[in-house]
Amino acid sequence: MKALALFSGGLDSMLAIKLITSQGIEVKALNINIGFGGTSDKSELMTKRAAMAGASFEMIDVRNAYLQEVLFNPQYGYGKHFNPCIDCHAFMFKTALSMLKDENASFIITGEVVGQRPMSQRNDAMAKVKKLALDEEDLILRPMCAKNLPLTKPEREGWVDREKLENISGRSRKRQLELATQFGFEDFESPGGGCLLTLESFSNKIKDFIKFDKNMQVNDAQLLKYGRHLRLPNGSKMIVGRNELENQFLKELKTQKYEELKLFDLIGAYSLVDENINPQDLELALSIALTYAKTQNNTKYKIGFKDKIFQSMAFEDKNKIQEYFIN
Repeated sequence: MKALALFSGGLDSMLAIKLITSQGIEVKALNINIGFGGTSDKSELMTKRAAMAGASFEMIDVRNAYLQEVLFNPQYGYGKHFNPCIDCHAFMFKTALSMLKDENASFIITGEVVGQRPMSQRNDAMAKVKKLALDEEDLILRPMCAKNLPLTKPEREGWVDREKLENISGRSRKRQLELATQFGFEDFESPGGGCLLTLESFSNKIKDFIKFDKNMQVNDAQLLKYGRHLRLPNGSKMIVGRNELENQFLKELKTQKYEELKLFDLIGAYSLVDENINPQDLELALSIALTYAKTQNNTKYKIGFKDKIFQSMAFEDKNKIQEYFIN
């Protein structure tokens, strides 16, 4: 018997897997990458944590499909910000269910707990997820709270011993920490959202983007994670790196929608602007780019855009730029 696990890398996911592998069932942990899970690559850490629970690991890239099918038209709407949690969970389950045959697996598990999250982990929300995911055979098992839920096929068929599963509910972490001690898990994260879509600041960037461009692509979405994002007075977009690592990410993610502002021999932040930026916004963008470079007051510098070279001067006061930030 084999199961596929939706795996975030957190403690609940690890415990759910351990409860199943402890019954002699093979588990493959899947991290469904929708593109909004943060800025750091945690694949190595997730591989390690899945192995601690007795599972193999694979990351599944569904970023493009998620943008096209879920983010901008969720059937059950959004949470507090731009987070379509019910539709998102259903999409992940649907993805995993579609992999069962190729993986020679029989059912899906997840670390969800009834009542732990206000939008997606209520009984009625789980019913909606089941419907959207097309789980007609009851193949989704939640080991951490299974005894609080109706029987699933893995339990009815005897593939899994229901008595060895848990009945956790609510936001308390007491039982999870007891199980972590029992299984010897010491390396795990504290519970948290982990999804950028639940953050107001990131949601504002998405809303601003689609106000001016309805065609968001994968790299467009990834660019929102890095740098200072500015909307200039005439509608043009500018992105300015905040450190060396962000500068590198912005260079790698640059698309045809953006052009670099070249600082030539100056040391400063990497800046991108709309490819079709209007002249008034370009004049402002040149000054902003120089403001985040090592320049001297009252001095003009050469700065490049496409095949042209301009001369501009940095703002003496960086606070002048604050009004253009996308909050």
